[in-house]
Amino acid sequence: MSAAGNKPADLDPAENRRRWRALGVGLVAAFMTLLDVSIVNVAVPSLDRALHASPSDLQWVLSGYALTFGLALVPAGRFGDARGRRNAFVFGIALFTITSALAGLAPSPTWLVIARLLQGAAAGIVNPQVTGVIQEMFHGPERARPFGLLGATIGISTAVGPLLGGLLIALGGESHGWRYVFFVNVPVGIVAVILGWRLLPSRPKEHVDRRRLDPVGVILLGVGVLLVLLPLVQEQQWRTPWKWVLIPAGLLILLVFALWEHRYARTRQPLFDLRLFRFRSYTLGSLIALIYFGGFTAIFFIFTLFLQNGRGYSALISGLAVTPFALGSAAASAAGGRFVNRVGRPLVAVGLLGVVLGLAGTWLALRLFPDLPAPWVTAPPLLLAGIGSGLVIAPNQTLTLAQVPVPQAGSGAGMLQTGQRIGSAAGIAAVGSAFFASLASNHGDFTTAFEHSLLVATVIIALGLIAALIDVLLNRRHRH
Repeated sequence: MSAAGNKPADLDPAENRRRWRALGVGLVAAFMTLLDVSIVNVAVPSLDRALHASPSDLQWVLSGYALTFGLALVPAGRFGDARGRRNAFVFGIALFTITSALAGLAPSPTWLVIARLLQGAAAGIVNPQVTGVIQEMFHGPERARPFGLLGATIGISTAVGPLLGGLLIALGGESHGWRYVFFVNVPVGIVAVILGWRLLPSRPKEHVDRRRLDPVGVILLGVGVLLVLLPLVQEQQWRTPWKWVLIPAGLLILLVFALWEHRYARTRQPLFDLRLFRFRSYTLGSLIALIYFGGFTAIFFIFTLFLQNGRGYSALISGLAVTPFALGSAAASAAGGRFVNRVGRPLVAVGLLGVVLGLAGTWLALRLFPDLPAPWVTAPPLLLAGIGSGLVIAPNQTLTLAQVPVPQAGSGAGMLQTGQRIGSAAGIAAVGSAFFASLASNHGDFTTAFEHSLLVATVIIALGLIAALIDVLLNRRHRH
């Protein structure tokens, strides 16, 4: 391995350029699909006024995307492993582009909800292929840099979504700005389809895996994830306590899925190879990702509500307020990608500690300076939290997937991201419940509600820190 350029010494320069261009296309696609998780949040008020949507409609516009995103990840990852990543990637991006256009043209709430459900499924098809391409085209320690770039893409897309959404709404106006939020994907998607077909690897016909794609496993996993996610994404709309019965039912079906996969793997390639959990790096890394996304994603949800509804800031100012987090995450992700192979899991633990301190600092800043502009007083601690986040997402993903064999790269990455989506939905439900409960009990005091829910998010991320520290201690004991 040569140090220069992080490329193997025997790799043809033209092929090296091709794989980095393929990675660039994948990162753009990942950015676009993950951006749509958060960008719509700031568009909800204008979308509500334009389409006269009910609260249930708005909830499905926001959470339906995450729901179908999570359902598609593992089957799409397995399909890419078996039949070639290029076909799955191009199909997913083409579907995402078409459904983005349909969402922007929506004449009614029902139309928009259906478009968002299909858009989320398309995003779930695309994302495992990006991780699979990194696993396939890069090898060993050189994966750290592309995974660092992917981690930066994940962190920045989530954090910058409200800012870009605010800019597009300011550009298009209150009546039509929300449509621009969806239309912006169309030209980018068309270019990604063309370049993806040209640059992404496709298995030669003689190497195409023609084994069955485990339809029973697909159904069991889909139903299990659906039952777990539904009460979480509909937490505010389904008032009945019976909704929580769906979660143990979903977990039971996921147990049946695990038993089926164990049996299926004796003779054929399963949808997801449970033997990946024999690797402690994969097991603990997946747990850390699930917990971290439970706190990380919820922060922007409650921060947007606090700034717009509580303090009266515009969508644009609300978006600008999270820019320090995005900048810190971008800078630290690049550094994390370079150091993760040298430092290992302690780097993730340091990042989680930075996020916890940054969020605690945000809470403290609002308590100490209640009369100053909230975007200004929260900027320094959010910058610290963003730096910490950059040291979590990319390094953790690199370490988690380091021992995953290339033939299971797509499904392994799909399961990792499924955990992230479940964590996000659970975190938004838990933190959102704390926010609205505090809002109701404190007579509409948005500042108190934000402070209480921010503490809940901080505690969730602190649990991820504990998991990372356990891994660090186990590694040290193993070495000794």
